[in-house]
Amino acid sequence: MLKVPDHQVAGHKAGKGKLGPLVDDSGCFYKPYQCDDRGSKEVAFYTSFSSNTKIPAHIRRFFPVFYGTKLVEASDGSGLSPHIVLQDLVSNRNNPSIMDIKIGARTWYPQASDDYIERCFQKDRETTTSLLGFRISGLQIYENKESGFWKPVKKLVQAFNVEDVQLVLRKFVSSNSPTDSNSVPDCSFAPSVYGGSSGILAQLLELKEWFEDQTIYNLNSCSVLMVYEKESLLKGTSPGAEIKLVDFAHVIEGTGIIDHNFLGGLCSLIKIISEILTGPDEHTNKACLQDMEKNSVIDNGTNK
Repeated sequence: MLKVPDHQVAGHKAGKGKLGPLVDDSGCFYKPYQCDDRGSKEVAFYTSFSSNTKIPAHIRRFFPVFYGTKLVEASDGSGLSPHIVLQDLVSNRNNPSIMDIKIGARTWYPQASDDYIERCFQKDRETTTSLLGFRISGLQIYENKESGFWKPVKKLVQAFNVEDVQLVLRKFVSSNSPTDSNSVPDCSFAPSVYGGSSGILAQLLELKEWFEDQTIYNLNSCSVLMVYEKESLLKGTSPGAEIKLVDFAHVIEGTGIIDHNFLGGLCSLIKIISEILTGPDEHTNKACLQDMEKNSVIDNGTNK
């Protein structure tokens, strides 16, 4: 039995007459195979990544497991349709807090059509993508049994400015209600979720170290998914904080060139999370700014 995911926070959502992803009870996520070249590109990336012996094991854990493609009944009622079958990243979680963050100061790739580049360029300028090197695409924060989740609508998320993004990253790890505009986020969960040797910051730094050297792929318009469970934390157990990379329909080969666009956005996110934990760190900030400057110089040659 396939069903609509309970915890999808971004992207096209399945519904009456609408095509979107589905999940099953065995831990699989079925993403519709897009009919244009995005579908074939995403499958090509997963196939290449899965078989590439140059990818370290500690980096593979940040990517969903790829199970191939399969014909299943589409959510829009159109009948059997090809889907990319992936690991359901939240199948073993009850009430996960999730944030989808699209990484990069630009979300288009140089080989794209002029029309596509123009649309992406406009959206990048209207959101925090160009300013911060990333934008929040969607989120949900679990409050409690009575209140459930705070899940702001798409229009509100798209309107986030730099200050909103910084605030939401604090709300994500706070014990007070994210809907209470009169309270300052206490960030009481930050040490357990963002901090520690296995927290989100440590994982982002591990990913950053790989992107400082890897030239195999350029990850255009990809997202970092941040997940943890508040209930586990309140019970005194591990919140299961982890990051995963998702959405690879616009990946291109790196051809020996470091992906400064993704690396710069990653550094910007690391900087903000570091400040939530410990305050601004001069060394980390300097390194991140250098990467963002490199990205800016490279993109100036291709931006429209």
